[in-house]
Amino acid sequence: MKPPAPAAPVFPYEPDSPRPRRPLLWAALVALLAVAQTLLVVLTLRYEEARVQDRTDETAGMLAGELKRRAQQVLQGLQALGLRAGSTEDWQGEADALMRSLREVGRIERRDRAGAVVGAADSPFRVPLFQHWPRQEMEVEAEVACAAARRMMSPAFGHSQFVPMANGHGVEVVDVCVPQQDTGQLVGFVVASVVLGTLLEETRPAELARRNEVSFVEPDGTRLARAGSVRGAGVFIAERIVDLPGNGLQLRVDAVERKPSLIPNLAVALVLGLSLGLFGVVLLLVRDGRRRARAEEALAEALAFRKAMEDSLITGVRARDRQGRIVHVNPAFCSMVGYSEDELQAAEVPPYWPPEQVANYQARQAERLSTSEGTEPSREGYETVFMRKDGERFPVMVYEAPLVDSVGKHKGWMSTVVDVRDQRRMEDLARQQQERLQATARLASVGEMASLLSHELNQPLSAIASYATGSINLMEQPDADTPAMLQQAMTRIAEQAERAGRVIKSVHDFVRRRHQAHEVVGAELLIESVLPLVRLQARKSGARLEVDVPKPAPRVRVDRTMVEQVLLNLARNGLQAMEADTPMEDRVLTLRVSRVQGKWAAFDVIDAGRGIPPEVAQRLFTPFFTTKDEGMGLGLSLCRTVIEQHGGAIDFENLARGTAFRFTLPVLAPRGE
Repeated sequence: MKPPAPAAPVFPYEPDSPRPRRPLLWAALVALLAVAQTLLVVLTLRYEEARVQDRTDETAGMLAGELKRRAQQVLQGLQALGLRAGSTEDWQGEADALMRSLREVGRIERRDRAGAVVGAADSPFRVPLFQHWPRQEMEVEAEVACAAARRMMSPAFGHSQFVPMANGHGVEVVDVCVPQQDTGQLVGFVVASVVLGTLLEETRPAELARRNEVSFVEPDGTRLARAGSVRGAGVFIAERIVDLPGNGLQLRVDAVERKPSLIPNLAVALVLGLSLGLFGVVLLLVRDGRRRARAEEALAEALAFRKAMEDSLITGVRARDRQGRIVHVNPAFCSMVGYSEDELQAAEVPPYWPPEQVANYQARQAERLSTSEGTEPSREGYETVFMRKDGERFPVMVYEAPLVDSVGKHKGWMSTVVDVRDQRRMEDLARQQQERLQATARLASVGEMASLLSHELNQPLSAIASYATGSINLMEQPDADTPAMLQQAMTRIAEQAERAGRVIKSVHDFVRRRHQAHEVVGAELLIESVLPLVRLQARKSGARLEVDVPKPAPRVRVDRTMVEQVLLNLARNGLQAMEADTPMEDRVLTLRVSRVQGKWAAFDVIDAGRGIPPEVAQRLFTPFFTTKDEGMGLGLSLCRTVIEQHGGAIDFENLARGTAFRFTLPVLAPRGE
């Protein structure tokens, strides 16, 4: 038997052993590449979709802003139309001109305070809106809008409504109501019907019209009105709320683009993905890193700029959370109250509140903090009193606004605090100076009237002396007729004494009147108050007075003392102007009151002097300018200041013979007007 052959040697590595694992590795590599390419394609498609969607959102935002701006133009046009409204023909012409410039306005109505239509104008560019369907049956939305406008005393838009037309179609319109006021009182409304389809056509740019379908929709998606001939694909849609006073419209922008096709992007991804993928990723990372660095640098600069701006303010800035605790103050506020920021943030009750006012301030703060989140707070400031750390009280003006974060959430309140101590001090100084100026002017008037008093009192006093001397003579030589003659003399003495007393009392009443409060007074009372003093001057200069006041006379709200001073100054100037060159028989001073333009009371002081030369007229109302040797040049300047403070104006006109000075005051509207 042969021995068995030796076994073959066993090697630690066999070349054929890894072959079964290589396909797995290639398969894994191919799978990874496929996943990477697939993800690249998916990301590319999503990126394209995001770009289209962002463009659509940007278009919607831009168009919403344009629509709101266009709505503001409509409101401004309607408000201007209400201000310029005069006769029916003038109003019709103004309305036609407005609709020619704003084609979306299909109809404008003029209504009275009760909402009744007193005039209407239809657009020349379209068939009248309410030709097929009466306006009386479609004015519910207009009445709702006018009710809101009456309540807020500001323009208000109503809800949209469908108006049928004669051709079987119709348009969607929205009514806007603008209240008209006169001296703070509601006198009527201007109502305009805005065609939503035309509003879109007039607002959207031509480039936007080729790439998007624009429409107004209901909250449930129902289309109200659209513009253009293109149709959206229904893939990339953006909606915005066009916030209008009293109402809002939902705007929808539907892009014509569809989802990007897969085949072209896939071919690009397969050809360029393997060669440029890694390089592109690196570039993206580098660009992203640079953007992040720039963003962080810009953020740091913005924060530094904001802090520098706050630190440089002289106005105090205070931020509070929803519970009323202080979370931030600027250095100006700390300097104002004398406390550091840490002390203010740690305090449960603000230490700058005066102890005696803590309860009132807490109640006011609770009322402010209880305002619901959806309610727009008042932006009007309010004045209050703060206390410094050393106990000093000082007045401040506080303006508050909601503090909203980046996502629109109400986080608290931001306050601006202004120290008004200097302002109040200047107001007190100005008031004191005004009082001194008034006192000086009145004393100057009294000084000028001193000569008149001496002239006017000379006659009754001489008569009294004569009657008294005669009475003494009668008593020394009594006879049968002495008692009767003495009684007659005593009566004459009493009459002349009463006459002298009236003269003195007129001046006394004028000088002693010191109250500064405005009061409602008839124009005839202002004239009557100065007539006794004007008559003194007139008798001395030999002039006649003519008074022309309508009945009933207009009523005005004025500082009576100052307006009487104006009348007296103008009357005295007119009498003095006639003393030199005007013949005695022509010396007539006219005091006249009339009503002009319905809402102004005009006071005219007309003399028959030689008029005012041109070189004097240019400087007539300049302080300290005078043509009189003894004058101070403050009379007419003071007159202009007083009248302008009352909201009126003063001017003069040279007549054929003489000069007419006129000043106007606002008329107080009668009740029910």
